[in-house]
Amino acid sequence: MADSQDNAAENKAITRRQFLSRAWWAAAGLMIVETTGGLVASLWPKLKAGSFGTKVKVASVEEARAMPVGTVAYFPEQRFYLSRVESGFLALYRRCTHLGCVVPWRDDNPSEDALASNGRFNCPCHGGIFDRYGVVHAGPPPKPLDIFPITVENGEVIVDTGTIISRSSFDESQVTKI
Repeated sequence: MADSQDNAAENKAITRRQFLSRAWWAAAGLMIVETTGGLVASLWPKLKAGSFGTKVKVASVEEARAMPVGTVAYFPEQRFYLSRVESGFLALYRRCTHLGCVVPWRDDNPSEDALASNGRFNCPCHGGIFDRYGVVHAGPPPKPLDIFPITVENGEVIVDTGTIISRSSFDESQVTKI
């Protein structure tokens, strides 16, 4: 009878081969779960407040009204320029409408509009030139710079960099009056 109990205990014991096989499958399963979790988590970007793709507070209404006409302020982390024109403000996306190059503002170049004697956007890739309204004056870009919507909330000027507005031409309705 003792021999039959020993045989039953031996039959229940796991062999080294079985242990290693189960350990390998458990490690493979864990790796699949971690990979799937990482992939799913990467599909939902975590946006920090005030970064590109969110609503950005740029100034108080008083500060915005104090900006002289013709002023262009750059917000590099948020990827736009705030352009003060005669009737209000435009938030111009810094991406060229030709091939997507970053378009820098040049204070020292002659102006393409009547708001000031100097200053324009020059695309370094293919020579696109834009004025303070984002309108194309030279080069291959097919349309003006894209814009972001501007709103006023609780006395603050807010630019929504999560909403890109593509336009085929400049229209006065695109300017936000503050």
